[in-house]
Amino acid sequence: MTAAAPRSAVATMVAGAALISTTSIFVKWAQVAPSVSAFYRMAFGGGMLWLLLLLQRRWTYGSWRNGVRGGPSAMGWREVRWMLFPTIAFAVDLLLWHRSIRDVGPGLATLLGNFQVFVMALAGLWFYREKLGWRFAGGLALAFAGLWLLVGRNWQAVDEQYRLGVWFGILTGVAYAAYLLSFRHAQKEKLSRSPAELLCLNSLLCAGVLALVVLAEGNRFAIPNLGSAAALLGLALFGQVLGWLLIARAMPQLPASLVGLLLLLQPGLSFVLDVLLFGRPTVALDWVGLAISLAGIFVAGARSEEAERV
Repeated sequence: MTAAAPRSAVATMVAGAALISTTSIFVKWAQVAPSVSAFYRMAFGGGMLWLLLLLQRRWTYGSWRNGVRGGPSAMGWREVRWMLFPTIAFAVDLLLWHRSIRDVGPGLATLLGNFQVFVMALAGLWFYREKLGWRFAGGLALAFAGLWLLVGRNWQAVDEQYRLGVWFGILTGVAYAAYLLSFRHAQKEKLSRSPAELLCLNSLLCAGVLALVVLAEGNRFAIPNLGSAAALLGLALFGQVLGWLLIARAMPQLPASLVGLLLLLQPGLSFVLDVLLFGRPTVALDWVGLAISLAGIFVAGARSEEAERV
């Protein structure tokens, strides 16, 4: 039997989801190629985390050398090996998602990417033997109905590029779930490092992968203006550092299914920001869908301890 999800962990996850809801907005403001904005998110974010850890004396060059020699508490090659799959999964997630933002806009791209909730729920059931109670099932149904309303109902009326952006968004959800599950597994089962240390390592490794993609695509690393630089720094600070520090801290304390559902706050808030900042056209059914999605999150988040038993 597992205990009911701690309220503090739920609150931390909600705060993290709210912060990362701003990431698609910063990507739109950056006005650079999708792979370039993804690279700077991870490079700037990883650098910020690394400096923070250095100031706290939790990451030093000496400890890395000890890790190579097998030091018991050092950051070393064992952590790198366990972070390889999350690194690749997150790089794919960002590449697909940033293309979806370009093609269909920040709000819809974020909503589509959060189809990961279904993959997360199935993983929790199949791999972690989590019991999905009726409250969660009802909340999931509401969230799915709301997302369907928000995705759009006029498929035949949109152009081919828009449709491609929708598919990029859906595939983003698969890669996103793979990242969340693999990072959660490495953090909870295999590694003893803090969330900040693992997130820093993952960010720096991911930046390396994305740099290769930028070069392979023939893109440039140049930042066009100060506004773009500010957007990329905001993307790193709010999306990669503050938001994911909170999420990484909360994930090991929560079941996989609840993690996925709470992260649905991200698309709801991102949709609102898209409307407010970029004037996304909406109709009444769009807002009904948003309300239904948030209701689903509330219902599933309020599930009883009975639903957590295995």
